[in-house]
Amino acid sequence: MTDLALPVGGCNGELIKQLGFMSNRHGLITGATGTGKTVTLQVLAEGFSRLGTPIFAADVKGDLTGISQQGKPHEEIDRRLSLIPLPDYTQRGYPTMCWDIFGESGHPVRTTISELGPLLLGNLLELNETQTGVLYACFAVADDEGMLLLDLNDLRAMLSWIGDNAKQLRTTYGHIARASVGAIQRRLLMLEEQGADQFFGEPALQITDLMQHDFSGNGVISLLSADRLIHQSPRLYAAFLMWLLSELFEELPETGDLETPKLVLFFDEAHLLFKGMPKSLLNKIDQVVRLIRSKGVGVFFVTQNPLDIPEAVAGQLGMKVQHALRAFTPKDQKTIRAVAQGFRTDGSTDIPALITQLGVGEALVSCLTEDGSPDFARETLVKPPESRIGPISDEERSTLLSRSPMKGKYDQSVDRESAYEMLAARAELAAKREAEEELAAQKAKEARRASRPASRRQSVGEAMLKSAARSVGRSLGSRLIRGILGSLLK
Repeated sequence: MTDLALPVGGCNGELIKQLGFMSNRHGLITGATGTGKTVTLQVLAEGFSRLGTPIFAADVKGDLTGISQQGKPHEEIDRRLSLIPLPDYTQRGYPTMCWDIFGESGHPVRTTISELGPLLLGNLLELNETQTGVLYACFAVADDEGMLLLDLNDLRAMLSWIGDNAKQLRTTYGHIARASVGAIQRRLLMLEEQGADQFFGEPALQITDLMQHDFSGNGVISLLSADRLIHQSPRLYAAFLMWLLSELFEELPETGDLETPKLVLFFDEAHLLFKGMPKSLLNKIDQVVRLIRSKGVGVFFVTQNPLDIPEAVAGQLGMKVQHALRAFTPKDQKTIRAVAQGFRTDGSTDIPALITQLGVGEALVSCLTEDGSPDFARETLVKPPESRIGPISDEERSTLLSRSPMKGKYDQSVDRESAYEMLAARAELAAKREAEEELAAQKAKEARRASRPASRRQSVGEAMLKSAARSVGRSLGSRLIRGILGSLLK
């Protein structure tokens, strides 16, 4: 391996670096509010970009967008440069693309219901065991028929149909309780009220679009606008990040350890990913995090409390950047002692005391050595970013979007012919046959049907899927295959 590394900061005149080929061993950035986590994230993102590694980061406060603009002189920057050996420090902006699930502050981000899968969707909807079973049955029916569920309307339609045909489906798919179907429908309405309907549909996000480079070979930094998402629908935020992990795991080939990662992910407010997560899903997430490093992907979790990360996942995180924690209560003190035990020390430093005494922009940093073992934790002054600290203006954002290579690709939603039309045709054929056999009964049914109000959500015809989605080349009669987190295998 070549000596490709990104500088993190300085300790006693020595430059602290993260080795490029060790960056797919993941990492953790933690610290109390206002201690400098976002700036540290910005510094690491800049470093990976210079190494040619694309980055995807959740911008939960809206202030990471400054990474696209050249930094400004400041006395604090000058002070840090005098303490940290950075001979090649140059203020500049980095190639940046903006994304937004709601399509307001960046390119829209979409996926289909089928691609999300029942496992992640069930967690998103906070379903109980019985309701989750019904959801699995719904997906199984759709998969067996070769039908993809694109959006929330498709899912509602399929749920209504399996509820109406529960008796016929019982032998193959088990008992489908109408009460559970109704409960799931109500959860979907709540999800729609939170704006989730904009996330499900086409064109669906292609993972390769997050792995771009500029003309100089720098990795493009993709920023997901997550401020509204965090406050409005934190479950959707968590589901999206887990889906992203799943897609990367399923789509990328095995690469082993590279000089630099193919892609680095920064998941801010990481505690939202694991809050209320069932053990079955947690085990799968642990498995994905464990194995995705062989795909050349590094994952960095960012959160306030290191204990927010489940122990099984935390054990997979190599690089650790610990900003200050506050010890106001006995519980806080216990947390700090537990955190300190996760660092390797030479015995000369009182780690628990140091964690409480770190200033803004200072951190306890432990990187991986060349043999993969954690280095001694060192008190580090984080280097100043080369880009601007803080958000960009609306005008600057508009300029970014107008110059983006993704301009026009995802801006307009697509509602193409799909399984809905197929099933509507089936229903029409069945109606004609029934009309030939029972003309009188059919007239009565037509009269009752005509008296019902047209409803996109409730009609059986519209209960049948707009899907066919990203099935690319799949025959509709074949069973669809799902991966480790329930997403579709391409």
